[in-house]
Amino acid sequence: MFSVQLRDISTKYSGSLLLQKKLKDVESIIKIVKIQGNDLVKDYSDEIERMLGSKMKSVKRLAESAEDADLYHDFNASMAFDYYNSMLINTVDEDGNYMELGGEFPLEENEHFNNMPVNMVQSDIQIPTNVYNKDPNILNAIYNSEALNDVFIGNFKKDPTLTWQFFGSSTGFFRIFPGIKWTPDSNNVAAFDCRNRNWYIQAATSPKDIIIMVDISGSMKGLKMTIAKHTINTILDTLGENDFVNVIAYTDYVRYVEPCFRGTLVQADLDNREHFKLLVDELHVKGEAKIKNAMKEAFKILNEVRVNGQGSMCNQAIMLITDGAMEDFESVFEEFNWPERRVRVFTYLIGREMTFAQNTKWIACNNKGYYTHVSTLADVQENVMEYLHVLSRPMVINHDHDIIWTEAYMDTVLFTTKAQSLLLMTSVAMPVFSKKKETLSHGILLGVVGTDIPLMEVMKLAPRYMLGAHGYAFLLTNNGYILAHPDLRPLYKDGKKLKPKPNYNSVDMSEVEWEDTDELLRTAMVKGETGSMSLSTRASVDKGKRPLYIVNEYFYTNIDETPFSFGMVLTKGHGSLMFFGNVSVEEGLHDLTSPDLTIASEWTYCETDIDPAHRKYSQLQVAIRYLLGLEPELECDELLLQQLLFDAVVTAPMEAYWNALMLNDRVEPGIETAFLGTRSGLMRLMRYAGVETRSAKKFLTAADKDNLFTIDHFPLWYRLAVENTPGSFFFYPVNDKGVKYVIATTSVTVSSEGKTAMAGGECHCCSSDSN
Repeated sequence: MFSVQLRDISTKYSGSLLLQKKLKDVESIIKIVKIQGNDLVKDYSDEIERMLGSKMKSVKRLAESAEDADLYHDFNASMAFDYYNSMLINTVDEDGNYMELGGEFPLEENEHFNNMPVNMVQSDIQIPTNVYNKDPNILNAIYNSEALNDVFIGNFKKDPTLTWQFFGSSTGFFRIFPGIKWTPDSNNVAAFDCRNRNWYIQAATSPKDIIIMVDISGSMKGLKMTIAKHTINTILDTLGENDFVNVIAYTDYVRYVEPCFRGTLVQADLDNREHFKLLVDELHVKGEAKIKNAMKEAFKILNEVRVNGQGSMCNQAIMLITDGAMEDFESVFEEFNWPERRVRVFTYLIGREMTFAQNTKWIACNNKGYYTHVSTLADVQENVMEYLHVLSRPMVINHDHDIIWTEAYMDTVLFTTKAQSLLLMTSVAMPVFSKKKETLSHGILLGVVGTDIPLMEVMKLAPRYMLGAHGYAFLLTNNGYILAHPDLRPLYKDGKKLKPKPNYNSVDMSEVEWEDTDELLRTAMVKGETGSMSLSTRASVDKGKRPLYIVNEYFYTNIDETPFSFGMVLTKGHGSLMFFGNVSVEEGLHDLTSPDLTIASEWTYCETDIDPAHRKYSQLQVAIRYLLGLEPELECDELLLQQLLFDAVVTAPMEAYWNALMLNDRVEPGIETAFLGTRSGLMRLMRYAGVETRSAKKFLTAADKDNLFTIDHFPLWYRLAVENTPGSFFFYPVNDKGVKYVIATTSVTVSSEGKTAMAGGECHCCSSDSN
């Protein structure tokens, strides 16, 4: 009795039979097609390639402009030049006068930059607190980089989807466009130094194999050891996924800080770097220093890696951190490194003692390295940076303008807004070299130019509606790490605050697509191959509470000129079928404007980001304006709009049906909401109960991301409905912080020429105490 009553109530208040009948009536004008995954993955990767290609062109224009500006500029030691310092703009002293290097700098909130106040006609300069902002080198370089301002503006006009563009100078300043007010940290310090950023380091040097050798003999006790540890950590911070590293601590014997990594090099990804830092922190001094054996060990590892074609296959270096070398170890270098000098040796002399400086210097200079004296903790940062300039010299002399792409990283501005997996950014960057004849052989790196790309913008190019209820798209780097994936959750809740997980950007594909047990899919994508395969998977929905057993078809291909690979998933069966129906624009528009209808606000029906005048419109408003012919120049997804119009017409009778129930019938107590969703992101919604009496107050509101169409996923009720028998209701209870209610969901289908496709999900929601 209970089941019959529940089914009858669900059928009546959802109106599912009416919708199924309406779909039956239009079957003659419907066409069902199978989505060709191989063609689709190619189309989407081409789109992504075009988008990323336009960003690369912008960066190339910046690099050319910066190099030309330097070429025609003569250094002026007494230069006086006022520039906009981003920390000082719009600030006044006690007399009401603008601060020096500040001045009036108009800022306006801009939707394209997440409503941050920005200046769209002028870039400004950020300088770390530890760099003197009137140093002649800095002033000359800032004066030179003024030329970039016009290029920033020109780039933005050519490609309005660009976000931040920037130039990080080797002298330490950072020019950013659009101009912003820089917020110092809680100690009123600007600790940000562009030269420590991943994009700067990767662009400034080629991939490298590095062995860090640290002296832990008795003479290194106290402050010396503290400085040595800080030096190691700073070197580790300059490494990235394309580099390989190991750390050896030596006294009278050779000790690997991580015994598991004996005799080898490991990828310098975030996990390994953090692991080394913890182990380095635990080092204690003892015994006497015997460099020779440790040096031989380091050369052996590097030689073996090179011969076996492992590691980075590029630069190799040894970093020697010590308070002095008793001899010059010429015999070791003769045996292992001369005459080719394939391995550079960098030496860091720790502490104030200069007795053994001569030998330490000799070691570096005779092995194409660089010697620095680190006497205090404050010296570490600048001195470690010097090795990057040395390693970049061959690139500068050969003018290898390699474009680099960074791994995913968190954009803190976006933190509180979008879907979690799409908070992430990648940067594309390129080195800027001195072209002056007199300095050409010195290989002088002027800095690095780049721009940021929100991964959300990239993923929008593979629209959700084409991929179906369980389908999704994802991006992978050539190291096997995920750039974007709906199951990547880079944040965690710490009390009430959301914080980034420590290793969110080195999550391997095998940790998310774990059904790929033989790593066939991972290997193919890392190698940049094109192909497809199918895997039986358990998709988890409802925060991991419910598994869905489905067969996924994976399609993948590389994205040219980037280290990325693009993957796409379609579910076998209905997931790869799609139906098309045609209605006139007039008919569709009439139904599209009804009050109970909304569309997926995160989807792109029409591109609103190109022309600033369109940014104020919602997706529904802009779609209607386009269809009315008011904005004919808009870039819109014609296929999606056609589906949207059809869905609006077919589902229009539901509004009248629900209203009639409300008016003619006493709605059973506890029946709260009726709603439906279609593949085109359309939703219709009827609230049978007012907000005061509703239990499920948050359900289907803007805050209820799980149950709406987002850029990341189809709604939970939709996904559950399509996996259950069409026409029969699937009931599931919800307990939202003690508020309990039940959702009944069913799918309605459409058939044509022997094929059946999902048309949408019909549901209703009732509070759990109503029955």
